Amino acid sequence: MNIERLRKIIAYSEKNYGEINSKVKGFCAFTGIEYDNDLLNILQIVRSSFQKKRFLVLELPFADDEIGALCYKGDGLGYVVINTSLPRVNVNFAIAHEIYHVFCQENEFVSKVEFSNDNYFEHEEEYAANLFAGMLLMPENSFRRMYITFKEESKGNEIDTIIRLVSYYQVPYMAVLIRCLELNLLEGKLGIESLLSVDRTQIRQRLSDLWLDESIMDASNKDDFSRIERFVDRIGREYIENEYINERTLEKVLLNMRELYKKIKGE
Repeated sequence: MNIERLRKIIAYSEKNYGEINSKVKGFCAFTGIEYDNDLLNILQIVRSSFQKKRFLVLELPFADDEIGALCYKGDGLGYVVINTSLPRVNVNFAIAHEIYHVFCQENEFVSKVEFSNDNYFEHEEEYAANLFAGMLLMPENSFRRMYITFKEESKGNEIDTIIRLVSYYQVPYMAVLIRCLELNLLEGKLGIESLLSVDRTQIRQRLSDLWLDESIMDASNKDDFSRIERFVDRIGREYIENEYINERTLEKVLLNMRELYKKIKGE
């Protein structure tokens, strides 16, 4: 990400912080999450809330590692498909990002592709969704407290402080850096260019050097397809028994699902 884009993100955050904060509070109230508490397993917490909105959350490894998530709203159910070929930190942020689109976005959408590269921040809806995700996953009071703690542990080293926050909240390095800037926590000992130049290899190495869990930079490659297939087959059999559909229709649906699955995995 270049500095100009970073400035636009921070300017958007300053202008819309109060509005998005109220949306975070509203989502927490809807789900029964205590506002400003750390979320240790975002998907486990929110999956049932997605279901209340008639959205299923699926995890699949995509062949394309530039796509963070797919979101589709049909006439009945909606689907959020998370790309598990990305590092776990990116998956966590993608889930929180999709929460905004499902629960908070005013304009109804039919389908959406979320990218995991810098294009992820280009449109106003994406600015809002990313601000929401950062505030949800890194609550302000907690984040300020942990920043002070980790800065002391890092003897003032800003990069190591950010790396420790990455490990604690299990979110991407860039998301932590933006959160630090939103809350005016960095003192400028290092230039923004230096903080922006840290790459994934360096992050993993510092996690290892600091005796932190570098596996958060790995992909889980979790694959829900077999569960989806069993679920559709079970429901389809019930529909056949009730004469809503026939055997041929069910087989066609399952075949189409398998073909789409192969395309997603690049087979």
